[in-house]
Amino acid sequence: MSLMNVRLLGVLAAAQFLMVLDQAVMNVSISQLVEDFDTTVTTIQSVIAFYALVMAGLMLTGGKLGDIFGRKRTFKIGLVIYAAGSALTAGAWSVPSLALGWSVLEGIGAALVLPSMVALVAGNFDGKDRAVAYGVLGGMAGVGIAVGPILGGWMTTDFSWRYVFVGEVVVAAGIFFGTRWMREPSVEGKRPTLDWVGSVLSALGLAVIVFGVLQASNWGWLRPMDSPVEIFGFSLTPFVISAGLILIGLFASWERRREERGEDPLVHLGLLRIIPFRSGVVMMLAQNLILMGIFFTIPLYLQVVLGFDALDTGVRMLPTSAGLFFTALAGSALASKFAPKKLVRLGLVIVFVSAFLLIGTIEPTLDNTDFLVAMGVLGVGMGLIVSQLGNVVQSAVADTDRSEAGGLQNTATQLGSSLGTAVLGAILITGLLAAFGNSVASNPEVSAQTKSTVESRLSSGGTFVASDQVRSSAEAVGLEEEEVDEIVGGYEDSQLQALKLALLVAALLTIPAFWSARNLPDRVLAGGDPAQST
Repeated sequence: MSLMNVRLLGVLAAAQFLMVLDQAVMNVSISQLVEDFDTTVTTIQSVIAFYALVMAGLMLTGGKLGDIFGRKRTFKIGLVIYAAGSALTAGAWSVPSLALGWSVLEGIGAALVLPSMVALVAGNFDGKDRAVAYGVLGGMAGVGIAVGPILGGWMTTDFSWRYVFVGEVVVAAGIFFGTRWMREPSVEGKRPTLDWVGSVLSALGLAVIVFGVLQASNWGWLRPMDSPVEIFGFSLTPFVISAGLILIGLFASWERRREERGEDPLVHLGLLRIIPFRSGVVMMLAQNLILMGIFFTIPLYLQVVLGFDALDTGVRMLPTSAGLFFTALAGSALASKFAPKKLVRLGLVIVFVSAFLLIGTIEPTLDNTDFLVAMGVLGVGMGLIVSQLGNVVQSAVADTDRSEAGGLQNTATQLGSSLGTAVLGAILITGLLAAFGNSVASNPEVSAQTKSTVESRLSSGGTFVASDQVRSSAEAVGLEEEEVDEIVGGYEDSQLQALKLALLVAALLTIPAFWSARNLPDRVLAGGDPAQST
């Protein structure tokens, strides 16, 4: 790889790291944000969720704008918008200003940068260098996810979460300066026009689906918990998700209609008929669903159950980051000798094993050695997967479809991340409530009146809290000390059962992903070879 390409790869890797850092940082800073803005945890969680909604909803539009205005120009515009959002977030004085800066502006910026970045890799790197570039970017995404808690925990504890966003402005400025090493990928034919109707339908459809899934932990998947509306005795969740699917169906019909009339669609649905491309996109969704589901579960165990602070939590998640990054680099080299199908499937097997290793570490006290090994194994498996998928997706399409392909793969990534957090979160909460309810109901040391009270409270939902809060609540209603101890002991056991259940589901999700990987290319890709098949 030439010196110029090494410099460019460093710029793109920094951009990839920047785009995925925020959510991990904000998740460990919630308590401080609540205090700084005199608001509630629910409000801050809504701001964080809105960021994912904006990104998922606008990713396809961002990819098309890259085709219209040029990938390099769109990348630079997105970077400026992202930096402006970071600056506003750093100086936010209220929740609305925080939401505007972080959720809206940074979300829009990321939706412009990420699809263009994928196309820029394809347009600036060839052959083995392209495979290496995609492996590095995949590794940097994992590093950003894992480093975020450490950086956020350290800054929030010793300084202020605002400094992270000040730093992002500086990094964005450096990346902008580095764009001088990029060359604009050539585009054949005339520039397309933007499909505004398709943009609105896709954005609304994806946003509504993601919103519905994110709210499932609060509203309940089917049985109402804290649902604002009950329809025929069901929670609002399935109806919101169905509405999103209807909008996506209307979007698909509109896109086909535009193509039939010879007009430019937002995305050529024919891309999804390319088997390697479709399989690669599905695998990106599955990989992020599993990874983010585990990354949601593990911090709850470390912080809520064991009482570690944000910095200690981040340090214990470092083996995943290191394993993912270095294995992604090694996976890029292995791609010159082995087919993506074999490497991805090997990665899925390793992730499956790592999930069971993690289940074995979920105990009242942490065995650091076993836990760090399990997290490292997880990183190795994920690194093998992410090192292949970017090259698979981009090698399956023509140069003119790079931005659209980037929009679709990043949409799949964001949907996978959101679904992973929501699905594993809902399973975790549901498992906790069921296990705790059964524990209390079957405990002969708990009075019938207390059992009835607990059953009534659990029927309206709950959340994953520290056992100290359960003890305080039990003591506040005047229960005897022996009964309080029995209830708290049952709750602590239920926490561990629920965490193990969530990790078990994460492990089982690798099985359909393994089956889906059957359509990945079973020959070595040179980084630019077309892998198209319909």
